[in-house]
Amino acid sequence: MSTTTVTKSPADTRNPGPASARPAPAAEGRIGLRANLRHIGALVRRNALQIKQDPESMFDAVLMPIIFILLFVYVFGGAIAGKGNNDAYVNYVTPGLMAMMGMNIAMAVGVGINDDFKKGVMDRFRTMPIARSSVLIAKIVVEAGRMLIATSILLGMGFLLGLEIHTSVLHLFAAIGLSMAFGASLMWIFILLGLTMKTAQAVQGVAMLVLMPLQFGSSIFAPPTSMPGWLKSFTDYNPLSNLADAARNLINGGPVAHSVWMVLGWAALITLVTAPLAVAKFRKKT
Repeated sequence: MSTTTVTKSPADTRNPGPASARPAPAAEGRIGLRANLRHIGALVRRNALQIKQDPESMFDAVLMPIIFILLFVYVFGGAIAGKGNNDAYVNYVTPGLMAMMGMNIAMAVGVGINDDFKKGVMDRFRTMPIARSSVLIAKIVVEAGRMLIATSILLGMGFLLGLEIHTSVLHLFAAIGLSMAFGASLMWIFILLGLTMKTAQAVQGVAMLVLMPLQFGSSIFAPPTSMPGWLKSFTDYNPLSNLADAARNLINGGPVAHSVWMVLGWAALITLVTAPLAVAKFRKKT
């Protein structure tokens, strides 16, 4: 009587058991929308609890708008708007500072991401069965909340200093929403920068090199009419000028369609380009 020896194939050796009892490899790692939203919610809660345990991390969002509006209204307001015209300058500079708040909060996101990698926090997240994008989106959601707090404090100070709404409350909310949307898009740039640079100090240094020309080469602090031609051309295409003009006209009255569409276009373009790059960099960062 002959015996037959059955040799298992390499596939059988690696994956014992009936194939029907195992998930298909293609399905592994797939995360549905509901699960993704649940992961984002959990990570948002984790980041919010971090802020609760470290209230000092809110100092920039709370103090920065107060310092900036007092500095520019009382130090530069008289020189820019003329002596005795501080009230008029408040209505000019406050909407512009809303754009500036978004950029400064966005810079903090890149520094925080870089620091989290140094501490090994992000390595733990990458070992978990969660979408890589959910980690970054949760970070943006929390920072958007900080941006909203900073903008609210800025507007509160503006009202104390004489800010007036010449349109309606809905227009004011539209200006806030526009600033939030553009600020959220900028966060993707700084997240990518935080994932690329080796140290938090390098992130801050490069960010300041980008922020300073954009902020001061814009219509945030002064009308560009007195600027030299080459700088005025840069100002006209500066997205911060578009955001400042849109917020200013939404609050004070004036044409808004062009500025609003320019801001939304910039926000969409920045997000579409940098968000996939940031997620890919997050997956591959060592």
